[in-house]
Order: sequence, then C-alpha cells, then structure tokens
Amino acid sequence: MDTRKIGLSVEIPKKQCDDMDCPFHGTLKVHGKTQNAIVMRSKMAKTATVEWTTNRYVQKYERYERKRTKIKVHNPPCINASAGDKVTIIETRPLSKTKHFVIIEVKK
Repeated sequence: MDTRKIGLSVEIPKKQCDDMDCPFHGTLKVHGKTQNAIVMRSKMAKTATVEWTTNRYVQKYERYERKRTKIKVHNPPCINASAGDKVTIIETRPLSKTKHFVIIEVKK
C-alpha cells in the first residue's frame, strides 16, 4: 500500500496499516485546526480520548481560570497512541457522531 504525504511537516509512520480512515495509508483528507494534546484513554477500537488545557482571563476577578477540553479522536493502527502519549491531532471530516479529529503524530 502507498504512503502519501498530508501536506504537513510530520513524521510518516514506519508501520503500515490498511485503515481507510488513515491520513497516510488511506483516503482521509485533513484540513482545519491542528492541536497538541495528551491521550487520556485508548481502550476503544481505533479511538482515543485526548485532552488539552487552556487559560482564560476572567476580567471580573482579574485572574485566570484553567479550562480543559476532552474530545474523541481517530487512532489509526499505524500510529496506535497509548494513554499518556503527547500527540498532534488535526481536524477532518466527521468520522462518526463524536469523532472529527485524527491523530497524525506521536511526540517523543
């Protein structure tokens, strides 16, 4: 199976997979937002839950509040990120009711 470039400067996985929803070995196109996150759970088949935090300024109290975002992402078999990994995710077309992002890289 061919490996294709996705238009970003990320490392292409060395492992091959036959997943059609893989941006490198399948036909999935990526576009939109890119985010760095941490994998919280990866027990579902080809799905992981990732989380990232942001700080938001609250003008009334003149302080910052910490907010966190948890979403479900597609975890291709060639990447296979596990819990605790720092990953890069990118937006794609809706893959299911709750999955709109895909993991493209595991950071060392």
